[in-house]
Amino acid sequence: MNLPEHLKAKMARVQHMDASDPPLIALVGRESTPRVSQTHHHASGQLLGLFNGLISVRTSLGAWVVPTTRAVWVPPHCPHAAFSHGPFNGWAVYVRPDRCAGLPEQPRAIEVSGLLREAVVRAAQWDMGPPDRAQTHVMQVILDEIALSPADAFRLPMPGDARLKRIATALVDNPADARTLDAWAAWANTAPRTVSRRFVEETGLTFTAWRQRARLLRGLELLAAGQPVGTVALDLGYDNASAFIAVFKRTFHTTPGRYFAMASPDIADVRATETLATDDDTAG
Repeated sequence: MNLPEHLKAKMARVQHMDASDPPLIALVGRESTPRVSQTHHHASGQLLGLFNGLISVRTSLGAWVVPTTRAVWVPPHCPHAAFSHGPFNGWAVYVRPDRCAGLPEQPRAIEVSGLLREAVVRAAQWDMGPPDRAQTHVMQVILDEIALSPADAFRLPMPGDARLKRIATALVDNPADARTLDAWAAWANTAPRTVSRRFVEETGLTFTAWRQRARLLRGLELLAAGQPVGTVALDLGYDNASAFIAVFKRTFHTTPGRYFAMASPDIADVRATETLATDDDTAG
């Protein structure tokens, strides 16, 4: 990957940050092709967001499909994987391990405020080196935004029970699978009542609601890849496009077409010649 020299210096540090580094390192850039980051972890905390496009982030606690209005926080040493869906223009903030005290201890999605977005763009323009007073203030704004932003509830929580996790994994792999709860319970060698009760206990969602959320998250991925709404609806197991659009609108308060037509902020082209990598030996 051909990176500018100033970005190479940052990329060389983000996986191994220590007391000699600034409190955080910010990166901004774009990729014209999809990227896949296999499961990995690093000592620094990471906040990953977008100016346009769509990414998925998965951890042992659940999965998030991240639009431009959200970012995902991954605490230090937390195994995670990231996938982009088509071209994207995004950003990442890596937080030095000792500065993660007071930040969320579990992975979570947060709403991206205009203040946070602007602060990240500002920080991404700095070269490596000790921060001055103004830079220190901007860094503190970013840390405060991470610490104070409420968690976004829309994620796909994975159950911990091995039998339920087997069902959940199969549905993530094929959300169109229309088997009933009774059929899934038999497949996992457990009782339907157990599946129904444990899904609520371990994910906070009923089995039906969990499956619908899994379908919606996959739907976002397919739509971001450019697939027509009708094709996506059928691929997800809906009878027709209207049924999928109705569920989508109830959840996201807009139609699929309008959701992906939302304008990107003007700052989306800042330093757009850079490359924001998401593989495990760069900007994982």
